[in-house]
Amino acid sequence: MDLEAAVPQAKKMRTEAAERQQEPEEILGTASPPAGGAAHSEPTPHGQEPPAVAGGEEGDGVDRISSLPDAVLGEIISLLPTKDGARTQSLASQWRHLWLSAPLNLECSGLPYDEEAQVRIISRILAAHPGPGRRLWVPNQHLQHRAPRFDDWLLSPALDNLQELELDKRKLLLPPFLNCCRHEWSKITKKVNSDNNLKTEGVSSWYDWGPPVSLPASAFRFSATLRVVTISQCNLLDQPTETLLFPQLRQLAFDSVTISDVSLHSMIARCPVLECLLFEGSINFECLQINSPSLTSLALRASTNNWKRVNVVIEDAPLLERLLQLEPLNGLHVSVISAPKLETLGCFSDLGFSSKLVFATTVIQDLRADNITTVVHSVKTLTISIHNLSIDLVIKLMRCFPCMEKLYIQSRVSGDTNYWRRKYRIFLRSFDIRLKTVVLKNYPGTNSQVNFATFFVFNAKRLELMRFEVGKKIDDEIYIAEQRRMLQLEKRASGRARFYFTTGHGCQQSYSLTHVRHVRDLSTTDPFE
Repeated sequence: MDLEAAVPQAKKMRTEAAERQQEPEEILGTASPPAGGAAHSEPTPHGQEPPAVAGGEEGDGVDRISSLPDAVLGEIISLLPTKDGARTQSLASQWRHLWLSAPLNLECSGLPYDEEAQVRIISRILAAHPGPGRRLWVPNQHLQHRAPRFDDWLLSPALDNLQELELDKRKLLLPPFLNCCRHEWSKITKKVNSDNNLKTEGVSSWYDWGPPVSLPASAFRFSATLRVVTISQCNLLDQPTETLLFPQLRQLAFDSVTISDVSLHSMIARCPVLECLLFEGSINFECLQINSPSLTSLALRASTNNWKRVNVVIEDAPLLERLLQLEPLNGLHVSVISAPKLETLGCFSDLGFSSKLVFATTVIQDLRADNITTVVHSVKTLTISIHNLSIDLVIKLMRCFPCMEKLYIQSRVSGDTNYWRRKYRIFLRSFDIRLKTVVLKNYPGTNSQVNFATFFVFNAKRLELMRFEVGKKIDDEIYIAEQRRMLQLEKRASGRARFYFTTGHGCQQSYSLTHVRHVRDLSTTDPFE
């Protein structure tokens, strides 16, 4: 069919509350067999039996995985979540010692909500595990509430040779009585602020992150081995620049971190293999200068109260491929001096947020490229969020990025008529449209939007996919048939083009068009799919 309706299936929701409340003993496990020598058997989640061991003939009952070297099995276990790693002790007698000897993967998101209980569990795990460590994920609140204990954790031999350190602010754990929907949050904060008893008991500390705290010196003992680092709500102003040396660091995320421009640039320069760099929350630097021989992805997501101007200068980034604005930044000014492999730009906006993109002598102010003197041939993917859907604006951007192959557009209204046939007759004779993918988000199918879409239907000879995200259920065959008629798909320029109508993903309510939630996501080739 030329036209297909594709409705994404709803993702299955996972319930973790019961697991988070489990007893510390279940999480810790033991390296010794139970009394009497009987193997302890624990059911897998949802009451299912452990999956059949792969690698043998069906039904032969041979456990070939357990015959692998302990070092290999230990690496496998270290990649599992903390509780799943502990459960491997119940698989077979040969596995009982492996969890405590495998590199430790300690992720606190699955531990009990109660802060004190969580502290006890973390301390017991670190005391029981001989090391080395692979990953430590802990809420930033532990550093804020009990810095000495946090320092002791980092000094534990269980974390020797740590590869991933994440102090996470966005996943702040809440006690059960605060574990509620977002729309109830304001009611709870008002209650806490008005109740002196709750204030006295320190309940307000559960949602008040407080000022940034200094990162303890013990965190830098892993400098030689760290590969992934997320730092949240910390103050690095007093940190000596000579300690900011990370020879193996590949992914770095700052979330509301206070750091001087000098220290920031020194740290980037001292990360010779850094590939992904993410800034979130309150962005406190004045000017970010990128000089990195290895960086491939740079992304920024500011908090709603970040109103100061943010300057980013890409001075020398020979491998930079992705430059992402995950949420609209007020006053974001980006100047690209040298980034010959830059392929992906987005999501840039004109929705009341002053922004500027500069490529040599070409200035794109609030997505308007009125004086194009330098074209950028490297850019293949562009994502924009605009107030008024305008074919004039998009064609100017196509002139600036003539090799563009993917275009994602989110619009709020469609006030322009978007007539193009006479106006761009000469342009279409001389310009080679290389677009293969066009995605229109928030598309109800008005006449203006249809006119906009037909520009690509009629003229994009290399088009392979065009997706219309309408933001509502697609179960009306009459609507689809009418859209097909209005778009005149039988006149399409590309014989292999496919056209889809989907429900979208709440595009009307969100400025963000990427799926980046963690610095690891920056390695995705196309963060908009």
